[in-house]
Amino acid sequence: MQRVGVLALQGDFQEHIEMLRSLGVEAREVRLPEDLEGIDGLIIPGGESTTIGKIAATYNLIDGIRGMVAAGKPVWGTCAGMIVMARNITRSMRGGQPLLGV
Repeated sequence: MQRVGVLALQGDFQEHIEMLRSLGVEAREVRLPEDLEGIDGLIIPGGESTTIGKIAATYNLIDGIRGMVAAGKPVWGTCAGMIVMARNITRSMRGGQPLLGV
């Protein structure tokens, strides 16, 4: 069975978990770096991108998520999750926000 993590820091992560489970996928909330261990892919849900990026940086998740991408594991962002995955953004607020750059 595939194990898919859902970044559960802010936003609509619960809806993603419920949908994955309804499809028979083992879904796991990801809140800390150790939660990335043993998952086959990751979903970064919508919410507020600056908040998601800052919380991910605070909890040291950025390098672990980048490592998943480098290892060829699928990482999918919806709405704000896609913004957080970006290499750069235009017209960002002063000071910007943490981006995964993937």
